[in-house]
Amino acid sequence: MRRLSLVAAASCCWMLCASLVLAVDLPGFSTGEVNLKSAGPLSFAPDNVLIIGDPKAATVYAVQLDKSATKSPERLELPIPDGIEVADLAVSPDTGVIYLSVTENGKAAIVQVNGDKLEQVALDKVKRAVAELANAPEDKVVGEGRRRGNRREESITDIAYVDNQVIVTGRVTGDAAAAVHSIAYPFQEQGSAMPIEIYHAAHGRYEDDAVARVFVPFTIDGKPHLLAGFTCTPLVKFPLGEIAKAKQAYRGTTVAELGNRNKPLDMVVYEKDGQQYLLMANSARGVMKVSTKDIEREEGLTEPVKGGGTAGQTFEAIDWEGVVQLDKLNDTTAVIVTKAEGQPAVLKTVDLP
Repeated sequence: MRRLSLVAAASCCWMLCASLVLAVDLPGFSTGEVNLKSAGPLSFAPDNVLIIGDPKAATVYAVQLDKSATKSPERLELPIPDGIEVADLAVSPDTGVIYLSVTENGKAAIVQVNGDKLEQVALDKVKRAVAELANAPEDKVVGEGRRRGNRREESITDIAYVDNQVIVTGRVTGDAAAAVHSIAYPFQEQGSAMPIEIYHAAHGRYEDDAVARVFVPFTIDGKPHLLAGFTCTPLVKFPLGEIAKAKQAYRGTTVAELGNRNKPLDMVVYEKDGQQYLLMANSARGVMKVSTKDIEREEGLTEPVKGGGTAGQTFEAIDWEGVVQLDKLNDTTAVIVTKAEGQPAVLKTVDLP
């Protein structure tokens, strides 16, 4: 009966009763509208501020949310109506509410889980701060064959708040197209884009045009780093302090090769039995539980890994099918979006492995 009630709720939830957005004053914020051109990555800053990436606009928004919103259920299985595409999900560390960036009929929106239904977050009059990215690719289709596409759609691939900065990965103009943006929070100064370079073990070469698809903030030896996943699937660490000082493309340290013909879709860091792990959802290689043991070592991969092989950090495969998005709901539970072929997408909670 519980499952039936959720399915029934999902069938009508896209009436989307607008949820209330309330906030206290924060420096650098003003009241206005957030008019999203596209659904992109989500993250959270302190004081229940939702960080929203809009790749089509090459713009980052920080939106103050209501702290009195009802905490999302710890046990949840909610089918997502047909026609709704989920770009990302994030759980508020302040309230435990699940938020999703979605597209329906070509329109982007932010929705939240309220009990067993989805509600649209009203963005017409909110406290927000706005940052436009420098050097974003033109909004047009370029290239031929398999390389044909609109590079503006990759201007923001992932986003996170780290130590009074908003870090954004994505594509910029120029030959060295892969970059990391560092924007002082809350966007009172112009941010900067730093080009990056990685050793791509599956390709057997260094590359400065490989865009980080997903990343997580991670502390190594007391210093903030990014652990970033790239297509085919190198896992690379970047010390944030050193990136900011780079005068040319900053070369990260490739700590793992997790298999070719694959794109990382989402990842999160969590602790289990006193050890830290990276949980990564992938397009072709399922969900991986990656060990972070000895990740502080200085040496990285510098030799080719051929034939779809793996090297570096060890991992185990997790038997979760069709996972396309994930986040931590709490210390023991994850929230995931699954999409099996021919089936509706489902938002549900599962125990962290």
